Amino acid sequence: MMYGPDFPSMWRQLAGYVDRVLCGAKVSDLPVERPAKFTLVVSLKTARVLGLTLPQSLVLRADEVIQ
Repeated sequence: MMYGPDFPSMWRQLAGYVDRVLCGAKVSDLPVERPAKFTLVVSLKTARVLGLTLPQSLVLRADEVIQ
């Protein structure tokens, strides 16, 4: 199982940040930004090998499920 920032979304966010710097904004004046989107990936195959039973509600919430 992996829960973390969505990297393609972070790169898009970074592009806007770079645009502001290239347009003349001071880096010290820009706010620190956190990732806007997080993803949850669940590996049912690994869970089976480890003998774990994952709740169906967790599997349904996952952005990606590895069979």
